Amino acid sequence: MFDLDKWQEILGTIKKNKLRTILTAFSVAWGIFILIILLAAGQGLRNGAQAQFGNDAANSIWIDGGQTSMAYGGYKPGRIIQLKNEDFYTIKDRTRDVDHASATYGWRENKTLSYKNEHSGFLVRSCAPDHYLLEKAKIIKGRFINELDFTEFRKVCVMGKPVEDFLFKGEDPIGKFIDVSGTKYKVIGVFNDPGKGDNERIYIPLLTAQRIYNGKDNVGVIWATTGNASYERSEQMVEEIRQGLAKKYHFDPNDMNAIGVRNNNVEYKRIMGMLDGIKVFIYVIGILTLIAGIVGISNIMMIVVKERTREIGIRKALGASPFSIVSLVILESVFITSVAGYVGLLSGIGVVELIKALGVEGDFFKNPDVNLQIAVSAVILIVVAGALAGLFPAIKAAKVEPITALREN
Repeated sequence: MFDLDKWQEILGTIKKNKLRTILTAFSVAWGIFILIILLAAGQGLRNGAQAQFGNDAANSIWIDGGQTSMAYGGYKPGRIIQLKNEDFYTIKDRTRDVDHASATYGWRENKTLSYKNEHSGFLVRSCAPDHYLLEKAKIIKGRFINELDFTEFRKVCVMGKPVEDFLFKGEDPIGKFIDVSGTKYKVIGVFNDPGKGDNERIYIPLLTAQRIYNGKDNVGVIWATTGNASYERSEQMVEEIRQGLAKKYHFDPNDMNAIGVRNNNVEYKRIMGMLDGIKVFIYVIGILTLIAGIVGISNIMMIVVKERTREIGIRKALGASPFSIVSLVILESVFITSVAGYVGLLSGIGVVELIKALGVEGDFFKNPDVNLQIAVSAVILIVVAGALAGLFPAIKAAKVEPITALREN
């Protein structure tokens, strides 16, 4: 039942001790505010890292040729190791646990694309049919390059949405032909890629590019996804690929410069491990900040009870029950911590939303969300702590005999 007299007394006490109340409330609000900001920052870093990996398949291995730096089997160092189509097929079809694979000839080539009176330079990349799966690109019109396009050396292309917008100006591009530095390609699809800058390009079949641009059967880079293979298995796959290529091209398997094999599973695990460490650090800092606020509340409540010992003695002498005395102190503590916690919660969420509205994001910091369940739990925790902080000194004061309490100065 709502006791108006009790709440008038609590508000009167707060008004009488403004500075003390403000300092107590600030310590609580600040603790909640800092916790929310730290949690949002940690989540923003994690989202940014996942977005970077999300642009391409994180469970992938990249292989490219290099130059030997060690003598081996009668061969001098300094030999160029050039990957071939055969290597692509071997990795794709014979390496256990490889899910999807692609390869490119000519890593990055900018060429002039033309359609009617529109002309502009865009990146042209050759690839295999699985490539859009490795890039996590979404086909929004038509289709991607298929096996027949690949093996029959068809002059077809799939373009990014910005390329379509620039060249076709709203016209449906499917089935139309564009000029790529003097060669006509039929548009078979349009894609949208989540990667930054990965939409401003077109894809053509690898074997077609090799034939048109005199690439023989040379391959620049081979990509392969490791499917559901474990981290340990992905490391084994890297070793199997390196050993196989070392045997074929006669170089020392320990020569890291002969070929480059990058296991993105390792990089992903390392980054996520570091972010998990940051998350734990954030929780520790947040908890310590809350503890500091709780300690501040406890100290303040001890002072409050100490100052009101004489008042408590008068109340007991007039017949007040210990429960009414204890509840009065606890209600004051809970009221202050609840209001302060709520203010800290709203302030923290407000700052996070302001950061998102202003677009203060980067490649490695995105969408700093707040876990409301954790934030509200923290507020409830500090309110409970505030109640306990006022409970024990109030119980102690309620047990003091009225005559003893009245002697307090």
